[in-house]
Amino acid sequence: MLYFKIGGIVSKKVSAGSWGDNIVEELSQFILISFPNLKGFNRRGLYRMKLFFETYDSYKFVSTLMTLLNKSENETRKFVSTVLTRISGSSHLHILSKTNTNEEKIFYIQYTIAEKLSVRELERQMNSALFERTAMANKNISFSNSKLPKDIFRDPYIFEFLDLPLQHSEKDLENALVENLKQFILEVGKGFTYMGNQYRIQVGNKDFYTDLLFYHRELQCLVLFELKIQEFEPEFLGKLNFYLEALNRNVKRQHEKPSIGILLCKGKDTEVVEYAHAGNKSSALIADYQTNLIPKNVLIDKLNQLAALVSHKNKLT
Repeated sequence: MLYFKIGGIVSKKVSAGSWGDNIVEELSQFILISFPNLKGFNRRGLYRMKLFFETYDSYKFVSTLMTLLNKSENETRKFVSTVLTRISGSSHLHILSKTNTNEEKIFYIQYTIAEKLSVRELERQMNSALFERTAMANKNISFSNSKLPKDIFRDPYIFEFLDLPLQHSEKDLENALVENLKQFILEVGKGFTYMGNQYRIQVGNKDFYTDLLFYHRELQCLVLFELKIQEFEPEFLGKLNFYLEALNRNVKRQHEKPSIGILLCKGKDTEVVEYAHAGNKSSALIADYQTNLIPKNVLIDKLNQLAALVSHKNKLT
């Protein structure tokens, strides 16, 4: 809030023509001499505070947030002033410098607060284009259950931290994810609680072993990750549905909601996925995974293609 208020003073003085670069420089020197223990109040820092104020105080930002919150302008500005104090100044700088739209800024502000991200964790999520990947999951047709809360899931998932060789097995992938569990949970979301890998399910006289089993605190349900190192095939969904049915009958507790399955594949044909999902009533998601960071412009192009495809299908129906 201190940075926001100082940024407001500098912004208003500069906009009114009362201050120029020299006065901002003099103010910076005065603060640094008077309060030598303060950091970030050099000339560059003061202009960052000015940008900080102008971005979040702008009507375009507020109006975008008003639409999302369905609140009046006064209510939204009060909300902004509360929200801005809940993440660090360094986090705000990352958001300001690496986002292009107000929707993207608001997404990362809310996500940082909800997940209690450190600056380093926020930087990793921004570098992996979390905003675009979440938007792609919202538009993608790979959900079999339209009631699933899509904003919690990603497509694709990025596992750049695994350091896997080009040729690897499903067991290699599973072991690497377990060994890097902290980074994996950061990627999938901190609402996930790890329950184990190779989780045993008994059906009849046979034992079956799932890949990675989690519990999601907000959704209040089991979430199963099944791993495939090849492109999606329709028969994969049948096995996932079998596991979900077994979890719901034998593991899920009475107060919990139906289990969700996420099938991570090394690629998928969206039309094949759509056909496979036809008539499927389980809560299943087919998602890609990548072991390297994807250039942001590639994801944006793919998101635009998906948006055009969804729009075209909506017109046909």
